[in-house]
Parts: sequence; structure tokens; C-alpha cells
Amino acid sequence: MASKHLTIVTHKTGGAIDQNSVLMDHVPDGDISYKLIKAARYGTPMMKMGNGSPKVMITAGVHGNELPPQIAALELLEYLDAENLNGTVYVVPFAVPNATKNNSRRFKGFDMNRSAKKSGSATNKILMATDTLGVLSLADFHSTKPGSNPGIESVFCSKKPCSESVKIAKHITNATSSKVICHKVAGALYGGALEDECNLKYIAAVTCEVLSENNLVRAGSVEASLRQMISYLEYFDVV
Repeated sequence: MASKHLTIVTHKTGGAIDQNSVLMDHVPDGDISYKLIKAARYGTPMMKMGNGSPKVMITAGVHGNELPPQIAALELLEYLDAENLNGTVYVVPFAVPNATKNNSRRFKGFDMNRSAKKSGSATNKILMATDTLGVLSLADFHSTKPGSNPGIESVFCSKKPCSESVKIAKHITNATSSKVICHKVAGALYGGALEDECNLKYIAAVTCEVLSENNLVRAGSVEASLRQMISYLEYFDVV
């Protein structure tokens, strides 16, 4: 069984996630899930699982209305709790609990996946935590509705400046039904995205997308997101 420790990344984002009935209908029945939902009232919760190197981070809920990855992150934690891990996994299942509570893409009018450079924002706090914790890599998990951008199950990465981003993306897509979407340079298209800001700091990062309508949980979307998460951890031989 993996060792675990719960902390709050920032106290400015708290929300009563249990008021989101659609999400709660799919939350796994487990002690870790209960503790994280309770902790989310006080801010952005982060669960540390395991010890030692490598150290990697998984985030979900940067957009509060994208529910499948947030549920998958809880499923992942329940799974990891029974495993002997070869390293440390930091999991942030609800990056912005207040936005998740309200089924909102934005928090206080701002898109948190364009705000990672903004001091004090939820994603900036997560970005700073990667430095403090000595994290080697980060994977940010989202869902995308049909007809939107990208509108398909996919993994975003960039070739420069951190080329390992591409290797991680290819590993995940080889193990899942996802498609690689690769940018030449991190941050050139989406300024302030958590993935891009990590890659610019040479913290190898990807953004993983599964298909589901906003504010809903499409059949199979949680399982698809969980497969992406486990494949990401397998790349680093953590599981």
C-alpha cells in the first residue's frame, strides 16, 4: 500500500464539490475520494502518493465543467492506494474546486488554462509547486466536447524546448485510442496554459483530452481518462 499525504495548494479556490450532483453520481466510493471532496471546500487539494524518485504530477479540473478527468483522478488515487509505487505521484483532482462546484470553465472570470503565468492564480500555484516539490513531469487532464477544439481524444505536446513532451505523448497514444497533437514550440499558441508553462521550465508536460460534453459524463469517458493517466505513469515506471 502506497504512503499518502494530503495538502492544500491554495486556499483561494475552495468549493463544495458535493453540490455538483452530476459529478457526485460518478465519484468512486472510497476513503481517499471522501477526504479530497471534503478538503476541496478549503482550496485546491493535492494528494501525495508514494515516496522517492521519479516525482510526477497529475492534474485535473483546470476547467471545472470538464468532469470525466476529475472523476478519473479519484479512481486513480483509489487504485494507487493499493499499489507499491516506484516513486512519487502528486495528484490534484480538482484544480479549481469552486469552478467544479459551479460547473464553470472559468474562475472569477478567468480561464485558468490561460493564467499559469499570473502570480497567485490556481494554475500558477500548481506551477510553483512543481518547482518546490522537484517534480520531473506533469500531465494535465481535460475533456473536450464534440465539435470543439480539439474535439477528439488526444494528447497535446510540444517539440521545443522540452522534447520529452513528445515522447510522453507518443507513449500514451500508443497505449490508448488517443491522437498526438504536437506544437513546434511551447507557449506559441496558448499563452499561460499549464502544460506549456511547465515545458518552458523544462518540466516535461502533456495535456490529455477525452471526449465528453461539458457538465456531463459521457459513457466511457472516465475509463478513457483513467487509461491515459495509468499510461502516463507507466512511461516513468511508477506503476
